[in-house]
Amino acid sequence: MDSFILVAALTVCSLSAPACGDKGTSKARSCSDIRHFYGGKGFSLDDAPQTEISGEHLRICPQGYTCCTSDMEDNLAMLGRKEMEGLLKDAGRSLQTSLAGQFKAFDGYFLEVLNRSATNLQETFTSTWGSLYSQNSQVFSDLYRDLRQYYRGSNLNLEEVLSEFWSRLLEKLFTQANKQYFIGEDYLECVSKQMETLLPFGDIPAAMKMTVTLRFVAARSFVQGLIISGEVVRRVSQVPLSQECMRAIMKMTYCPHCRGMASARPCANYCSNVMKGCLANQADLNTEWRHLAVTMMQVADRMQGPSGVDSVILSLPNRISEAMFAMTENIDSINSKLFQACGNLGEEGTRGTGVGENMKRGKVTVEDWLGGNSDKMKRLVTDVTLRLKNMEPYWVSLPEMLCSDRVATGPGAEDKCWNGMSRARYLPEVIGSGLASQINNPEVEIDITKPDMTIRQQIMQLKIMTHRLRNALNGHDVDFQDTSDDASGSGSGACADDTCSRGPRLTGSITNQPDSYNILPESKGVSGTNGSARQNPPSVGMYLLPMLIFLLPR
Repeated sequence: MDSFILVAALTVCSLSAPACGDKGTSKARSCSDIRHFYGGKGFSLDDAPQTEISGEHLRICPQGYTCCTSDMEDNLAMLGRKEMEGLLKDAGRSLQTSLAGQFKAFDGYFLEVLNRSATNLQETFTSTWGSLYSQNSQVFSDLYRDLRQYYRGSNLNLEEVLSEFWSRLLEKLFTQANKQYFIGEDYLECVSKQMETLLPFGDIPAAMKMTVTLRFVAARSFVQGLIISGEVVRRVSQVPLSQECMRAIMKMTYCPHCRGMASARPCANYCSNVMKGCLANQADLNTEWRHLAVTMMQVADRMQGPSGVDSVILSLPNRISEAMFAMTENIDSINSKLFQACGNLGEEGTRGTGVGENMKRGKVTVEDWLGGNSDKMKRLVTDVTLRLKNMEPYWVSLPEMLCSDRVATGPGAEDKCWNGMSRARYLPEVIGSGLASQINNPEVEIDITKPDMTIRQQIMQLKIMTHRLRNALNGHDVDFQDTSDDASGSGSGACADDTCSRGPRLTGSITNQPDSYNILPESKGVSGTNGSARQNPPSVGMYLLPMLIFLLPR
């Protein structure tokens, strides 16, 4: 009997070794790997455990045996958020770089063409019109100045600018043709009022007003679209991730390290749900972002071809010169009609030979001016269209892009990946994109009734810009702020730094929204608040002790 009791007692101790003071073969695992990792991130190792400890203190990671203290968990959570925000900014800077490059290319070519047109006019008119041009060159330089300022976003009415140019030109030519008369300001005002009925320049002013307005409105709205797009990306990329997102990223990224599974990589669908939850507000930009990109491509298409913006600008000297020839050829008839409308003039001026003085008839063709750059606008439009197409799915592609290089891959990966609890298959389905879809997100808790206001403001900016671009397609003028000083600065959507890092290129199609599902209620247990606690089974000794008591000698 005594020997039976001894065997039973030894059995109890062997089955419940920790209670008997001997750990036997259940030796705690070393935490050397995470200590090395944690120290490499710049954190102090003073409180980092050497071996696994009980994890009841953990608030994010599963509460089984762990190598992480509460402070380590907090530090790694903040590190995970900082790193993810850095990736988002890198991706944003990459897109900003692309948009800024398109702006720089188009803006540089547009201003080059405008300056070339002004230079061509000066050279051609000096030889063709002689003193008539040199004495009135300010009229032409003012036109190009106003066109440049309008393109830059100044609050100018383009039709009024062109009307004012033709009125002033009429006054100058009429004065030159009637040097023998003294012509006062009141009389010249009367002359300019006869523009619409007299048509001294034929139909050229009306035709030029239509083509110039269409092309300049399109060009101005297009560059503003590039600027606003970059600014939206810059502002949204600076929106901080939420506390709930920080917890989800920590659980996905660094909790495996705490569990001694440093090599475990997240399941693909698990990562998708985490990032879709974190970037739910950003995904709501998708609709208006796509509308803007499509409208910008339509506007860009209008700026190429035989009547494209560069051809129209370079044809200005030729068209203006033709209008002046038309007036000089009919100067006698025009004078007669003006005298009849505004009254006769007294001969108190200086006699001269009229507008034909020192005039040499000549003509410069647009084709000569374009030279080897005749297809440059086409190349610019083709390039920007391709880039706009690539950026269309940007906001809903961010989760896929951010998960692409961090999830488990290869044969059988879906059964060996980290699912937030352990190495096993991730069972929940992938949810849809956008804030409304997150009501069923099992990984990130989000109040869908409280959208991020910064992002909502940027959605409104996209709507406004798209409306302006659609007006531009119809030739309707649009109002903008002057961008001449900050078109390439941080306010224009360009990078705040001198150079933007090239982030990963966005690829892949838009994710369809699958049917949602109901998440399981969370466990309310004391040691399993996150439903993933690693609980120890009751000791076998608890069942054998009553037997020993029963067998003891009475």
